[in-house]
Amino acid sequence: MTTSTGATRPAAASATGGSLLAVAVLLVALNLRGPIVAVAPVVDAIRTDLGVPAAVAGLLTSLPVLAFAVASSPASWLIGRIGPERAVLVGLAVLGAGTLLRSSDGVAGALGGTVLIGIGITVGNVVVPVIIGRDFPHRSGPLLGAYTAVMNIGSMITLSITVPLADGVGWRVALLAWLVVALAAAALWVVAVRRRPGGFGAVGRSVTDEREPDEHEPYEHEPAGRALPTGATTAERPPWRRPVGWLLVAAFAGQSFSYYGLTAWLPEILADLRGLGPASAGVASSLFQILAVAGALATPLVRTRTGSLRAAFVPVALGWLALPGGLLFAPALWPLWCALGGAAQGGGFFVFFSAVLAASRSTDGNRRLGAFMQTGGYAVGALGPTVVGALHGVGGVGAAWTAPLVLVLGALVALSASGWAATRARPT
Repeated sequence: MTTSTGATRPAAASATGGSLLAVAVLLVALNLRGPIVAVAPVVDAIRTDLGVPAAVAGLLTSLPVLAFAVASSPASWLIGRIGPERAVLVGLAVLGAGTLLRSSDGVAGALGGTVLIGIGITVGNVVVPVIIGRDFPHRSGPLLGAYTAVMNIGSMITLSITVPLADGVGWRVALLAWLVVALAAAALWVVAVRRRPGGFGAVGRSVTDEREPDEHEPYEHEPAGRALPTGATTAERPPWRRPVGWLLVAAFAGQSFSYYGLTAWLPEILADLRGLGPASAGVASSLFQILAVAGALATPLVRTRTGSLRAAFVPVALGWLALPGGLLFAPALWPLWCALGGAAQGGGFFVFFSAVLAASRSTDGNRRLGAFMQTGGYAVGALGPTVVGALHGVGGVGAAWTAPLVLVLGALVALSASGWAATRARPT
């Protein structure tokens, strides 16, 4: 077992450092959605306290998604300059600073803190898959699935505890509670990295054995993981000059647009289509989020059992298509459609980041391709709530949600076609 410098690593140290690093990765993942989702349950209290209209309060949830799009490429550059290990700490520090600023007094603090939170999370979005692909090449599938599941678990925890906390101590302290999670993640990250051979100065490729990729091997039948060499390779073109780069952008854009559009409007859609009250509509939203955990954990198993990333993608595409299609043609079965769509959005995240890893020759290529996918995908995703809401009512009183659901269905057809092609990609 060797580092990229050729030095032999002690097996026991690598195993211990690798296991602790995996736990640290998951604790970092816990910070990558919760601080954003925490705003939604207390948005009315925030509006009242700050004296702002709904449009301004809405920025507290939409600005982070815009930051994902705008800051992904700068985050990729930062990671390349200071290394993934230090980039994680920078991201957590910016996230923590934003959390403090958001809970300070005034509208400017709330909005400025929200922007910083979005930037900090963006660094995590880009760097964590890079670390998983580099340090856990033969466990990348399960760990990517666990990473996705933990992000959704963080959202679920946030939705369940923010209101009780806000009732007891106010919305500012309730949102500030996420600072504790960020500090814990940073502390564990420092310990985990220092226990790895080389610590923060390591340039090693992984904590497990490696094999060189076979350029002629179809990547939809790629094993569960393969090690990536550090640094750039002369044969690897920039992501914007590769067909797979644009395929992944299209697929991730379809997922992001559908996820954010439906997350914002699903309760109202069900209230209008089925006459559901707030409690029942809330159950639908919960199904959509909870089943994402199941999808994130089950999809890597499908990939492992079949040896095919494309085979894992098929149920993701079908589950996603079932949600708007089912609501259009059989809305009475809404619990089934919400469950299938929820599982699909959790599984889709795993598939697309696995496709990035499969299509990359190096950790630098992985970083650049992942950032390119997220820049385009989140830019389109940020439009989801606004566009879906704007189309509401276009079809008249009896079909007020037909146009928005048809649009989401079209986005998911694009996801299906581009995702099918992207999961066949090889590094070029």
